[in-house]
Formats: sequence, C-alpha cells, structure tokens
Amino acid sequence: MSQQNDNPADPFKKALAEATKVMANDPELSVTYTVDPSGVSGDTMRLPQVSRRMTREEVLIARGTADALAMYRKFHDGSTHSRYVPQGETARELYEAMETARCEAMGARDMPGTAGNIDAKIGNEALRKGYDQIKDAADAPLATAAGYLVRHLATGRDLPEGAQNVMNLWRDFIEKQAGDTLDDIDALLDDQAAFAKLSRQLIQDLGYGDQLGDDPDDIDDDAQDDAEESGEDEQEPDSSGQDDEGEEADDASAEQSQEEQQDAAQAQVSMDDVSDQEMGDEAEMPEGEAPLEPPQPQPISDADPNYQVYDTQFDEEVRAEDLAEPIELERLRAYLDQQLEPLKGAVSRLANKLQRRLQAQQNRSWEFDLEEGTLDAGRLARVVANPTTPLSFKVEKDTEFRDTIVTLLLDNSGSMRGRPISIAAICADVLARTLERCNVKVEILGFTTRAWKGGQSREAWLNAGREQQPGRLNDLRHIIYKSADSPWRRARPNLGLMMKEGLLKENIDGEALEWAHRRMTGRPEARKILMVISDGAPVDDSTLSVNPANYLEKHLRDVIAMVEKKRAVELLAIGIGHDVTRYYERAVTITDVEQLAGAMTEQLAALFDSDPRARARVMGMRKVG
Repeated sequence: MSQQNDNPADPFKKALAEATKVMANDPELSVTYTVDPSGVSGDTMRLPQVSRRMTREEVLIARGTADALAMYRKFHDGSTHSRYVPQGETARELYEAMETARCEAMGARDMPGTAGNIDAKIGNEALRKGYDQIKDAADAPLATAAGYLVRHLATGRDLPEGAQNVMNLWRDFIEKQAGDTLDDIDALLDDQAAFAKLSRQLIQDLGYGDQLGDDPDDIDDDAQDDAEESGEDEQEPDSSGQDDEGEEADDASAEQSQEEQQDAAQAQVSMDDVSDQEMGDEAEMPEGEAPLEPPQPQPISDADPNYQVYDTQFDEEVRAEDLAEPIELERLRAYLDQQLEPLKGAVSRLANKLQRRLQAQQNRSWEFDLEEGTLDAGRLARVVANPTTPLSFKVEKDTEFRDTIVTLLLDNSGSMRGRPISIAAICADVLARTLERCNVKVEILGFTTRAWKGGQSREAWLNAGREQQPGRLNDLRHIIYKSADSPWRRARPNLGLMMKEGLLKENIDGEALEWAHRRMTGRPEARKILMVISDGAPVDDSTLSVNPANYLEKHLRDVIAMVEKKRAVELLAIGIGHDVTRYYERAVTITDVEQLAGAMTEQLAALFDSDPRARARVMGMRKVG
C-alpha cells in the first residue's frame, strides 16, 4: 500500500511552483514557501506559507503573490531599471511602484487569469495596512496610490476596496499635475525604457524633480560628444614641424607655470606679513576699542554641532489636550479601551506583578538610637527606669527608588499605526498608574512630524531656491501626553489621542530623544530613567531625499552616545519588530506587539532590582566593570 502524503497542501504548493516557473519563463527558478516577507532573491522566489488547512485566503494570497512576482520576473529588466532609477527616496518609491504596476498590467493583458489573483493579493495587503479606513490623502502613501492608478488606467479594472480608496484620495491631485503624461501609458507598457522616462516625467510633474538626479540620456549624449571631440584632438599632426612647436609650447607653459607658482608664493608671504601686522595692531589696541565679534550661533544639537535644521519656526511642542477637543479625547479614549479590552487583563496582571516587586523594596526600615528624628516610643521604658538615660530617636530609611522619575518616549510614526500604537498607549497608561502608586513620577511623551513629505519647511526650502543639503527638512511635532507632575487621572484621556486619524506621520528619533533628555535633566529627581519605544530607524523622506542617506541615523547614534556618556539619565529601549540593539546599549527587541507589556514591566522591574546581576540578566546587558 502506498504511503499517504503527510501534508495535504504539498500537491497544491508543487503545482503552484511549477506554474510560477512557466509564467516567469524561468525554468531554473527555485520557489519556496516561508513566513518571511515574500520576494525574489537571485534565483529564489519566496511565497507566503500555506498551512495544512489550506484556507481560501491562504490559497488566494499565495496565487496572487506568485503571479505578481512571476510577472515582474518576466517583464522587468534590471539594467534598464537601474539606468533610470531616481536618487531621492520619494522619487524612487514612485518609480518602483509604477514599474511594478507596469509588469502586473502586462500580465493582466497577456495572461488574463493573473489579474484576479493579483487583485486578491492587493486587496489583502490594503486591508492589512488599513487603507480602507484612511480618509485623508495626507495619511495615504502617494507612491502606492500612483502605482494603483497606473494599474487601473492600463488595465481598466476596478481595484479592491482599500486600494481603490487610497487611489481615489490622490487621483485628482495626480491627474491635475500629470494628466497629459498619463495619457500615453497604454502605448508604452511594452517598452520599459520609454515607460521609465514617462515615470520620471510624472515624478517631475508631481513636484519631486529635484530627486531625479541627472538624466541618463543627456549623460550619454555628452559622453558621445566628448568622445568625438577627443577623437579630433588625437589626429596625427602633419609633417610641417607642428611637433616641435608643441614641444616649444609645452616648455613655455612649464616656465610660465613656475613663474606663476613663484608669484603665488610671494603673494602668500605678503599676505602672511599683512596678517601678522594686523594681529600685532589688534594686540596693541587699547582695551575696549577692539572690534566686537558677532556671537557664534548656538548649535541645533548638543550631541552633534554639525547637525543642521533648515527651519525651526514650524516645529511645535504641544500638549495632547491642545490637539483635540475634550469630547473628542474622551471618544478616542473609549475607542482605545474598546480595542484592547481582551488585553487589559493580562497587562493589569503584569502591572500588579511590577507593583508587588516594587513594594517589596518599600518595607519600612529604621535607623535607631539617633540624637534627632522621630521619638522612639519603644525605648521610652528605659528612660522611665533611668531618667538620666537620654531620649532615643529614629529615622526611616529611604527606598532606592523613592526619588525617581521615569519618562516613556513613544514613537508616533505612521508605521506604528494599528495594533502597535494601541498597545503602546495602554501599556503607558497602566505603567503610569502603577508607578504613581509607588511614588515614582512618570512622564509620557510622543514624537512625530506635523506633515508628510516635509510640510511648511519643505515649501519654504523650495521657494528659497532649494539649498544643497539643507539638513532636517520637516516640521517636528513633540507631544506631551502626561507631564511628570500631572496626576494620572487627569492625563488619562490624553492617551486616546494616539488613536486620532492622521496623527501618526514621520519619525525623527534623534531630536526627540534629545528633547526628552533635556526635559529630564532639568528635573530635581535624583534618579532619571528614559525608556524609548520605537519600531525602527528614523525615517523622514523629505530630509533623506536631499541629505546623505544616513543623516538622521547618524544623529540618533550621536545623541545616544551623548546621553550614555553624561550618565545623568539611564537610557533603555524596546524595539517593536525591529532590532534596536544596534543603536541602544541596553535594549530588547520584541517580535509581537502583545509582548510589549511584559517587556516594559520586566525592564522597569529590573532597573529597580537591588541585585545588579539580576538586573543585567533580565535586561540582557553585559556586565560593566
């Protein structure tokens, strides 16, 4: 009797892999199924995992992903793509999205069966990213909307609900700016180079022409002209003695060059003499008559004096209650509680555990037989027995964390949208309440930007002539959800603001961390703890498109180094889905946002642990000293 197949999904996965190779026109392609992000690396294609149950959703997503990647593999030429790829981040995102849409549209035209499968994939991605809930174009990614529009215009197919919503939010703007450019899409699908030029023109129409870089066609024309000129110059001279004349000209040029160098050296000596004389005159000038030097401008960052900001007038430090009406805050808070009702029990249990661990260190201990303090009633009997015995006093010892402040700095970037920001908000709420019971003051801060793609700072930069490498080019928004001296009950509704549609945008971590550190160093508490909760590296498209690619990341590293060097604040971090240990010395990374509550409580409890070895073990820190 033949052995039965252990996994009923294996025949489907095998058939899909073979069909994908045929569609991609690549028999050497290796197809694997994994929980890692889908994509193609070399000759290996990664598709979403299909479980034994083979649910309808799993099958549709696997088919749609396979078809999309196969079309890209078949119709995409890497060298042509690289030739025209823009330099700036936003322009590159638009360029990549349009090329992906072109390949999928080619597949829908040549192999109509792929269109429905890819629709299922797009619909699932849009639903997972919450595109169906977005109501403002500022919250929808422009590059994604442009790709959707290209696919819609090229195929004539309606998009799934969430994708259709994102496309409609941006459609009027895109067609108003680049309507004439979009008219030629159908005729250029087969020609990737021509389509790449169209994509660059559309990027120019949308206002991101400064990110395109040099036109590769113009560079080729210039190179050809240079080659032709070089060929003319290299023609053989005739026999009329031109070689001798050339040698004489070279000798004359060499003599002239030596004379110029001598003149330049003499001029430099003269300038040095003048400088020395001027310095001597200044030294002999009577006190009070020396010219006043203008004061040097204060650096934007204490951590890196070279860190630049194009314009700070649009930045804001704002209280949460000033960003929404009280009624709206209450509604958002109720929505937050409703979203996380199933989780609140587990978080509360962890908070109670933290409170018990902290209160265990709060058991009263006294110092006795002192000359002043609180009268020790337990020793009055010996005074009665012998009146010459002096009175005895006692003083209660302070606990290690009695004079402490904890600041929670929350990443309010768009990538935190959905469950991560909800769980971060409720955990901050519960920890603030728990620590307040233990006489530990808590401050809750958030950081984001006021706008996508630069805001008013970028507009001012564009109007001023587009200065090269202007530094940070977006409007900061630093939010105070709860100040250290504000009671938890008063600040409770403020945390609902994180649920507000349109709040979460870009993240510039370095300046936010420096802001929080500056606030803490001004506090009177003896011990200061700063916990950063983020889901990755700093990202701001407007800034990174006109500065070095590591501009914001370098500043974050500089700020962390400054904080750790000064040692006025104990810094630790929790990364959600991304490894932040490459930035922070004391950090932990969680893969599931529901682990956040446990990670926060364990790290805080470890900080208050009196045993340094236990503290290092819990926090995953290497032992210092």
